[in-house]
Amino acid sequence: MTRILVVDDEPQIRRALSLHLGVRGYEVFEADTGERAIQVAATEHPDVVLLDLGLPGMDGALVIQALRGWTDMPIIVLSVRDDERSKVQALDAGADDYVTKPFGMAELLARVRAVLRRPAGTQESKADVNTSSFRLDLAAHRAFVTYGDDDGEVRLTPTEWAIVEYLVRYPGRLVTYRQLITAVWGATYDPDPNLLRVHVAHIRRKLEVDGARPKHFITDSGMGYRFDDEA
Repeated sequence: MTRILVVDDEPQIRRALSLHLGVRGYEVFEADTGERAIQVAATEHPDVVLLDLGLPGMDGALVIQALRGWTDMPIIVLSVRDDERSKVQALDAGADDYVTKPFGMAELLARVRAVLRRPAGTQESKADVNTSSFRLDLAAHRAFVTYGDDDGEVRLTPTEWAIVEYLVRYPGRLVTYRQLITAVWGATYDPDPNLLRVHVAHIRRKLEVDGARPKHFITDSGMGYRFDDEA
């Protein structure tokens, strides 16, 4: 049974989430403070943490940093803060996803399923990635489209490969622009803001059925990209 830790200082939100998750077969633990969240995470080892940022005492951002010191369990932030700065800070601190309150349960459950698809650890173990549109042979650095008359091998540049390889390691996980830039170009590189967008556009044009309406390399506006392997 999948175990979920719900961290929120509002009892009604904890109760609502516990009820909805419980009837869907999840085992739910609750915490109302950041300090309590860390204790429960250490003793119960949940599969996913649903974390509010606006906690009394130790706030959610510090909880993320504390958890990331010893675990890679998925963390989904649930917050009323909808400004880009708060979202990017939480994601850069180590959160896997960010959902703005109020939210629908269908959306939240989809996000939970997405982070649970992520392999354990930080590295995707599969040598091949298969989607409805393309196949990647990561070991050989070869890409093949698998639809329509364009079926066959396509060439990705070294930079495009670096972007694709990083995103496919974390299916369903939101990767911020800064995380992706650091992974591809290094921590000290400060590229033109449009450079990453141009490379992703090229990747979509080569691999997606419709590059203008991508189903696998998805933009989360103002935050980053996510790879959806089940589109």
